[in-house]
Amino acid sequence: MYKHDLVYLTEDASHDAVIELINEEAFGPGRFTRAAARIREQGPHDRALSFVCADDGETIASVRMTPVMAGSVKGHLLGPLAVRPSHKSKGIGRELVRIAVEAAKRKGSEAVILVGDPPYYGPLGFEKVAYNALTFPGPVDANRVLVVPIAADTHARLHGPIAWRDDSVSAVEDAEDDDPVDAVQLTRIAV
Repeated sequence: MYKHDLVYLTEDASHDAVIELINEEAFGPGRFTRAAARIREQGPHDRALSFVCADDGETIASVRMTPVMAGSVKGHLLGPLAVRPSHKSKGIGRELVRIAVEAAKRKGSEAVILVGDPPYYGPLGFEKVAYNALTFPGPVDANRVLVVPIAADTHARLHGPIAWRDDSVSAVEDAEDDDPVDAVQLTRIAV
């Protein structure tokens, strides 16, 4: 029996091509037409909160996190989450979600939002967002809009448009306010 040697790593630029391949395998060309893809096109994802899983050195899964404003909530949009067919049903996707959500909490995110299947994501801490509370830049099934509320008042503030959020301005301000060592530690995540 083959033993898997799974390692979870923070994504870097060297993973881009294989992540594109994994997403193509999982979602096909239709992935570009989804409402969440419209948000991701607005700006880059946050590599510090995006992760891959490697098995014996081969990247076999990934999850990305994109900074968003959702109503008045400063959160992150989780996705795409994809696992190569050879490694499905081994808990890899769930572990990537767990790692990404914990990293977002440490970074101060107020919520992690996604469009996905409630039976899969519910056990991972995701809850339904109020019906049609968020306005996406394209059609979306409101029953599949889910959130891990991190701030106490997240649900009350999740009303309005959801769009990409530019973290570069606040990151510069935070770095100026804090000790430089603290600013660097915020961007490093050990898994």
